[in-house]
Amino acid sequence: MVRSLKNPKKAKRKNKESKRGDGSSSSSVPSMPAEVWQPGVDKLEEGEELQCDLSAYNALHAFSIGWPCLSFDVVRDSLGLVRTEFPHTAYFVAGTQAEKPSYNSIGIFKITNISGKRRELVPSKSAADKSDMESDSSDSDEDSDDELGGSGCVNRIRAMSQNPHICASWADTGHVQIWDFSSHLNALAESETEGSQGSSSVFNQAPLLKLGGHKDEGYAIDWSPLVPGRLISGDCKSCIHLWEPTSGSTWNVDSTPFRGHSASVEDLQWSPTEPNVFASCSVDGNIAIWDIKQKSPVVSFKAHNADVNVISWNRLASCMLASGSDDGSFSICDLRMLKEGDSVVAHFEYHKHPVTSIEWSPHEASTLAVSSADNQLTIWDLSLEKDEEEEAEFRAKTKEQVNAPENLPPQLLFIHQGQKDLKELHWHTQIPGMIVSTALDGFNILMPSNIQTTLPSDGS
Repeated sequence: MVRSLKNPKKAKRKNKESKRGDGSSSSSVPSMPAEVWQPGVDKLEEGEELQCDLSAYNALHAFSIGWPCLSFDVVRDSLGLVRTEFPHTAYFVAGTQAEKPSYNSIGIFKITNISGKRRELVPSKSAADKSDMESDSSDSDEDSDDELGGSGCVNRIRAMSQNPHICASWADTGHVQIWDFSSHLNALAESETEGSQGSSSVFNQAPLLKLGGHKDEGYAIDWSPLVPGRLISGDCKSCIHLWEPTSGSTWNVDSTPFRGHSASVEDLQWSPTEPNVFASCSVDGNIAIWDIKQKSPVVSFKAHNADVNVISWNRLASCMLASGSDDGSFSICDLRMLKEGDSVVAHFEYHKHPVTSIEWSPHEASTLAVSSADNQLTIWDLSLEKDEEEEAEFRAKTKEQVNAPENLPPQLLFIHQGQKDLKELHWHTQIPGMIVSTALDGFNILMPSNIQTTLPSDGS
C-alpha cells in the first residue's frame, strides 16, 4: 500500500479559499458547452481546462492547517445530533506528515461559518441562465486551532465517539499514544469567531499512555462504538493488540497479540452490534473476523487479489462490510453468507489506482464514499439500478441530452476532484451529507447536491 504523501510541503494558512476543482472556481462560466469528462479515460486537449461546477454542491470549502495530514477524524460535539441548517461548525483532530520529524504535530481545530445552499437537482431555466455562480467554496473560516508539537509523523488518528476529547494516534516511531484534548476542545468551544480566524497555539503535552509493545509502526486502529475506551491497534508485523480501559485515563494492554495474518495489518473495524467482535484486513489480501476471547480468527477469507488497504463496517446494516484494495477495486461482503463460501455481493473496479479510504454513510445504509490515489473521491448508492425510463424522463425535464457515458456504473452518485494524493475521508455523523477529506494539498469539506435523502426540503 502506498501510504506516505509525495513531497510534503507546508501550505500557507488561508482564511479564504480562492480556487477549487481541477480548474478555477471563479464566477465565470465556460464559453463552450459543458461536456461530461471521465477521469482516467478522457484526455485534456491543449488549451482545455476543467472547471469546478459549484451547482453540483450544496457546499464546497477547502482549508489547510500547514503540513499535509495522512489522517484525521471528525470530533463529535454538543451542537446537535442532526444539523441541517447553514452555516455549520465542525471540530477535527489531525496528525501531520512534515518534511522533518521534529516539525510534526497533532492539530485540534474548529471550522466555523461553513456556508452553503440547498440546490435543486434539476435547476430552473432562470437559475441555469445565471452566470454569477455563487462561490460557496470561499467563505468558511478556520476559527483557531491548538497544535501539540514533536509527536512524530502521525500515521492514523481516531477520536473516541463516547468521549471525543480522548484520541488515539499511531506514530511512525512505532508507538500508539492516547491523548486527552479536553482543555483544547473546551478552549476552542469558548472561542469567539470574530478576531480569531486562523489563530494557532502550540503546546508540548505528554500523552496519557504510550504503548511500545508493537514490533513495528502501524496504521490500523479503532475505538469500540459499544464499549467506551476499548481499543484495538494493528502493526506492519501482522500483530494486533487489545486495549482495555481500567479507568477514564488508564488502560491495560494485552501483551499477547492476536495473530492470523501473514503480512501487515492495514485496517481494523469493531462490529457495530457485537462488543467482542472486530474485523481486520491485511496486505496478504485477506479479511479476518475475530472474537476477543480467542487469539486466532473466527473466520478468514480472501477478499482481494492485492493488498486490502481499508475496511468499513456498516453501522446501519451490520451484515455489510466494505473493503478497498491496492488494485483500485472495492467490494461489499455480506457476512451472513460467509458459511456459504462466497460472501461478496458487489465488486467495483472503477478506480484504477489504490483505494486509500472507504466509509459507509452514517445516515444512509446503502451509501458509501471511496477515495483513491487517482485523485478522485466517489460516492456510491448500492440500492440504485439502471432505469432507462427514469433517464428518459430526466432528459425530457431538462430538455437536453445528458450524454452520460454508458460504462459508468449506475450506483455511482458523485465524483469529486481537485485534491492531490487523497488519503482519508470521513462523513460527519452529525451533519447529514457532509464529507471531509484530506490530501497532500489540504482538506476539503463537501456536500454534494444529490445526497439529499435525509435532508428536509428547503422551504424558501
